[in-house]
Amino acid sequence: MCPEAVTINAYLPGEAEVVERIEETPGIFTLRLRLADAEAHRAYRFAPGQFNMVYLYGVGEVPISIVSDPEDDELLDHTIRAIGRVTRGLAQLRAGDRIGIRGPYGRGWPLERATGRDVLVVTGGLGCAPVVSVINYIVRRRAQFRRLVIIQGVKHSDDLIWRDRYEEWAALDNTQVLLAADVARPDWPGYVGRVTNLLQHARFDVNDCTVMMCGPEIMMRFTAQELFKRGVAAESLWLSMERNMQCAVGSCGHCQYGPDFICHDGPVFNYPRIAPLFGVRGF
Repeated sequence: MCPEAVTINAYLPGEAEVVERIEETPGIFTLRLRLADAEAHRAYRFAPGQFNMVYLYGVGEVPISIVSDPEDDELLDHTIRAIGRVTRGLAQLRAGDRIGIRGPYGRGWPLERATGRDVLVVTGGLGCAPVVSVINYIVRRRAQFRRLVIIQGVKHSDDLIWRDRYEEWAALDNTQVLLAADVARPDWPGYVGRVTNLLQHARFDVNDCTVMMCGPEIMMRFTAQELFKRGVAAESLWLSMERNMQCAVGSCGHCQYGPDFICHDGPVFNYPRIAPLFGVRGF
């Protein structure tokens, strides 16, 4: 379960200062933020997997996953791909600039359920952003979890962000890191092909594991099928879903997914809850 979140305001953004901007790759950057209201900053709480609505004054707001550790009381990190009007505007910000923040929203990853079990994290593209806080959480509390397997797939090897982090994670005890790229440069150290093909190399207990997955839905659908073939129970699989989230409080209806709203009831769902709609055209 997620900790009780302290929201800045459900409907109005609070002001935050950009403390640092980190260029991850061309077109992908991380903003490190501090809430302008010191009391609000001290009270702010979130769970890995939750998101904030990030507001660029005069332009608009977008939902962005929180990638920092929940126990980091200094800064609030968001990794962003510059693909639209708002995110391209956010990409121009520098230290000292001010933006709006409201949140956190949604339900995060089932870390309590994962405690004492093997954990498999499968991501595609920038799908690592919603789960990097989970990986950091486990790494900093390594004794609470058993084996950690991280599988990351990208379209092109140049798209891989946080290369140094993957190397650090791979060097940890009882941790396995597997990387895949559809297209790769000659010096690519990982596998060339689909993420699903890496599952045969993943070493984890299919009978006592928690799987956390995020990325393109077609990738998640085929990966889920392969996991079930290997004997992973559907109840052990958790997915982070993406939709057009605008209000973040389940009121506007843009992110409705059957009876649920991604912003309010997700973005993290247990597979059995969404299985009837998962992969169905139009949903």
